[in-house]
Amino acid sequence: MCDACATPPPGPTVTRAQVLKMLGIGVGAAVLPASLTGTAQAAAPASGTRQGPLLLDNVRGYTLTRKGLREFTSLLIAPNGKVAGLDASAGRGVRRINGKGRLVLPGMHDAHGHIWNYGALASELDLSGTRSLAEAQQALAAYAAANPDLAWITGRGWNQVIWGLGRFPTAADLDLVVGDRPVWLVRVDGHAGVANTAALTLAGITRDTPDPAGGQIIRDADGNPTGTLVDTAMSYVSSRIPAPTIEDVRRRALVAQAKLNAVGITSVSDASTSTDGYVVLRELAGAGELTMRVNAFLSWEAFNEIGAAVRTDSFAADMLRVRTVKLVADGALGSRGAALLQPYSDDPSTSGLMRITPEEMNNRVAAVVAAGYQAAIHAIGDRGNRAVLDAFDRAFRTAGDQGLRHRIEHAQVVALDDIPRFKQLGLVASMQPVHATDDMNMAEDRVGPERIKGAYAWRKMLDQGTVIASGSDFPVSSALPFEGLHAAVTRTDREGRPAGGWYSEEAMTPVEALRSFTLDAAYAAHQEKVLGSLEPGKWADFVIADMDPFNLPANRAMWQTTVLQTWVGGQRVGEYGDL
Repeated sequence: MCDACATPPPGPTVTRAQVLKMLGIGVGAAVLPASLTGTAQAAAPASGTRQGPLLLDNVRGYTLTRKGLREFTSLLIAPNGKVAGLDASAGRGVRRINGKGRLVLPGMHDAHGHIWNYGALASELDLSGTRSLAEAQQALAAYAAANPDLAWITGRGWNQVIWGLGRFPTAADLDLVVGDRPVWLVRVDGHAGVANTAALTLAGITRDTPDPAGGQIIRDADGNPTGTLVDTAMSYVSSRIPAPTIEDVRRRALVAQAKLNAVGITSVSDASTSTDGYVVLRELAGAGELTMRVNAFLSWEAFNEIGAAVRTDSFAADMLRVRTVKLVADGALGSRGAALLQPYSDDPSTSGLMRITPEEMNNRVAAVVAAGYQAAIHAIGDRGNRAVLDAFDRAFRTAGDQGLRHRIEHAQVVALDDIPRFKQLGLVASMQPVHATDDMNMAEDRVGPERIKGAYAWRKMLDQGTVIASGSDFPVSSALPFEGLHAAVTRTDREGRPAGGWYSEEAMTPVEALRSFTLDAAYAAHQEKVLGSLEPGKWADFVIADMDPFNLPANRAMWQTTVLQTWVGGQRVGEYGDL
């Protein structure tokens, strides 16, 4: 699996000049004025209890500190929305809430997710639960019938491995269901899509259409396109889909944050924010409508468009940070686009796809570092990871790392000799525990028994002192952080398979897993001084849940934990069950 933004959906065309005009900045400006940066933060409605101090007591609380795991039974919140103390008593004028013995944890920070794709999925065809091609066709037929006025039918979530199809789906498979309008369905990993004949025709794809650099048109034995496009080839079709309006983008952000709050996520690193996405996030943050904190990774295009004008460590009381740029090295394992040093074990005809050349990667990393931005680079295959490691090494020799905690996103299949380089270069490994359990049905088939030893290698990373920032890659995988914690600790799926765990020697301890979703995820975002743990002076971002992950009841698994309340900045932003 990998990130869903390697080929992002089309977005509104918002120019740098338009963004600066929206922000009230001259087109020639190089930086935001102090009033729009962390030096003069706007007040965010999500921050501050507004009713004086608040004591949440009679809870079973856990938080990470520099000294390790800290347990507590009460949490005192100051009027400014920050933690005033743990195990404190209620004084005069303190409002009290009885936690009734429920679990309290720091709010979860998903270190790698896709807000826009997640929000869009609420209105698109969702194929993530389908178990066969026939089931997907039925879902497509029902969606098309329910949406007769849509000019395009779009969706995502199919997985030919789970379907047991033995091949990619084809245009013919879709034409059997919908032939009168274009259909475009993206694979679960975001690195392949299948179009029906109407969409292929609109995109002008024929047997003579060349494979673009970093992409592939899947063809039949006669050289004709089958309908499936991999990585950069996806843009042939996706570029033809009508762009969403700014209001569409805003709606997607609000839908996504409501769903994320409901599973206990109080902050997220958005792994590819476009220019229009930035405009929406800044608007929402400034208006106090964000109920989750966003560490936005500008896309390469947005970085070149507006990066010099919008860089900020904090806006609106730490609701928005823009100091990271997202780059993409290769594709995904499931679509055999992840770049490998040797051919795929289950398809020796290919070694995957590098999205850009090593030379271009070197140039982009150098530009990001020179601009004072943190680089977060998608790399799945061992060749992709090596190219990124080489690019960082080269850039640091020239300019140093500037203490920006550069990251490799996914670090999924890494040559054993390259794993120590993460520590040597001081890189953060931004990994997704659910990918191991999602991918175990095909990962070893793809890379074989030797290369799998460097795959999903959490223990090797942790033992050498590399920081792991955990996320989910939503909507590629489940956004539920407790499912991620379950996968990190057990290396099993929801049904507890395989018994004993898949390559269980790479599992995390419960404390390591919690740290990777809280304090270390905040560290990777340069926010550990304000987020990630419930310590005095940090924001009171926390969740109240129904089950103790360190003392699980009999016959219950960690993924079954239910979030009852979510709090951000000392304010309850979601209530989902009774205490």
